[in-house]
Amino acid sequence: MKAMDRRGFLAVAGAACMAGRVQAQGADAGVSRTEILLGQSAVLTGQLGDAALAAQAGARLVFDDANAGGGVAGRALRLVSLDDELNPDKALANYRSLVLEQRVLACVCGTGAAPTMAGTGVLRENGVPLIGASAVTDSVRDKTRGVAYYVRASSMRELEALVQHLVTLGMSRIAFIHLATPGGEEIKGQMQQVLSAQQLQLHASAGVGPDGAGAQDTAKLLATSQPQAVVLFMSGAAAAAVMKATWQLGAAPTFYGMSIVSGETTARLLGAQSRGLAVAQVTPYPWDGADPDALQFRRLAQAAKVPVNYHSYEGYLAGRVTVEALQRAGRDLSRERLHAVLRSMRMRVAGMDIDFTGNRHTGSRFVELVQVKQDGRYVR
Repeated sequence: MKAMDRRGFLAVAGAACMAGRVQAQGADAGVSRTEILLGQSAVLTGQLGDAALAAQAGARLVFDDANAGGGVAGRALRLVSLDDELNPDKALANYRSLVLEQRVLACVCGTGAAPTMAGTGVLRENGVPLIGASAVTDSVRDKTRGVAYYVRASSMRELEALVQHLVTLGMSRIAFIHLATPGGEEIKGQMQQVLSAQQLQLHASAGVGPDGAGAQDTAKLLATSQPQAVVLFMSGAAAAAVMKATWQLGAAPTFYGMSIVSGETTARLLGAQSRGLAVAQVTPYPWDGADPDALQFRRLAQAAKVPVNYHSYEGYLAGRVTVEALQRAGRDLSRERLHAVLRSMRMRVAGMDIDFTGNRHTGSRFVELVQVKQDGRYVR
């Protein structure tokens, strides 16, 4: 090889090597010249997987819409989703795979307190943000501060809104029926705090299994104690079992569900009896006929054949927050940069204010009560 040719060859090879290193560095942070890689670990199978799959579908509506418009700063968004079955050990393995092997930039739409806590260590050690996780207790939210950014309001905020509503209606005999789990016990403690602030005490309480075990004994307690209102923290099927058993004993308290209660499920199991159930929602009304964000969500959902419900809308809003943060981060994108943007983020979407400034890990205080109709639809 001639000297000049050799020098030219070495220069080209060196430039290619340097470009490869730059590209590898970007890939390590989930960013290449053409792609931004996001990860998700959530319960995606079984009965509990329905809500997480709906949220994932809602988030994908945003990502696909962004990609159709050229992506974010010219990069396409790609989501890698792994099923953790709500198992902390599987969640830890998933987060290790997503962060250490696939090198995602950020994670989105995780589910559950225990899986989220299991993944926090690897996320924190590698500076990976987690955006829009749901069904995470407030104590775990506190432990994930600096890692996770929650789009939905806290459980404490839900309870404050519910109790304030009941007190305004003149109710003082308030019972609380919850899942017989550590998370359920935590929410019960929060309920006691909220009632105490109103100079009230918990009138009655009981734990019910996720499968409805203990519903009959709980109904007997409610029939005996005669509360004016019963606040429910449990799945729709368990809630329906408690409500039905209570009515069969001749008691007729007013039932209020936290956002965990599925009105669709209670309506399917109770039919016309489900009328009157009020549910606290931490996501704005997805069927709003005037809000432009709700209209856009429904347009995208219809085109993609995604069911319109609170779960898919929650995922959509988490996706909106994610894309907004990526856009604000600009072309020079990294995990550290994304964290910085999220910590300074304020935005309004679907009539809901999101504010992560001041070291807030929960961006929203939005809570709205809606009623369940016998066909499972919600009305304001």
